[in-house]
Amino acid sequence: GRIGVGRRRSFDRLLGRGGRTCSDRPSNRDTSLITLAQCGTGKLAVMDRPVTGKWLEELTVGLVIPHALRRTITEADNVFFTTMTMNPAWLHLDADYAAKETEFGKPLVNSLLTLGMVVGISVHETTLGTTVANLGFDKADFPAPLFHGDTIRVETEVMASRESSSRPGQGIVTFEHRAFNQNDVPVCRAVRNALMRARPTSD
Repeated sequence: GRIGVGRRRSFDRLLGRGGRTCSDRPSNRDTSLITLAQCGTGKLAVMDRPVTGKWLEELTVGLVIPHALRRTITEADNVFFTTMTMNPAWLHLDADYAAKETEFGKPLVNSLLTLGMVVGISVHETTLGTTVANLGFDKADFPAPLFHGDTIRVETEVMASRESSSRPGQGIVTFEHRAFNQNDVPVCRAVRNALMRARPTSD
């Protein structure tokens, strides 16, 4: 649809501060992912974004990536996530219950928060700008609990990789994400499949 003159001028100014005109093409497609934004003229403007993920060709079986990011999980993280996802479990929300009626003595971090954080920590060095979609999880284990104040670090190993037979320029990669707390105790192991892009080639 059409957009107003004011919005079109604002978009044009935005393009002038780092975007590209609708007819331009990036000179190096190996180091940046091309994204398309709608121009006021109805055409598509090509804009570059830095890519830190790995292309399909780089994700060779046996590759292990120790991730630079770490994260301390807070009580606020746990309460917000648990209530946002409509989970009423006392185990995560009721400190008195956890102290008096569980073997742990304090609230546990929601395991789905743990899983989401583990995968999230891995994104910057594995799939940022290079993935099409997450296809699903084969396994998610939590061998030890996490508590408020624990810090997790993550490493990822490529378990399998193959080109897609139905989607040229893409392939399926199986990742195993392994997370440890500040004492190097394993707290999560997740195996998932992702549809990944092959390295773009020049037109």
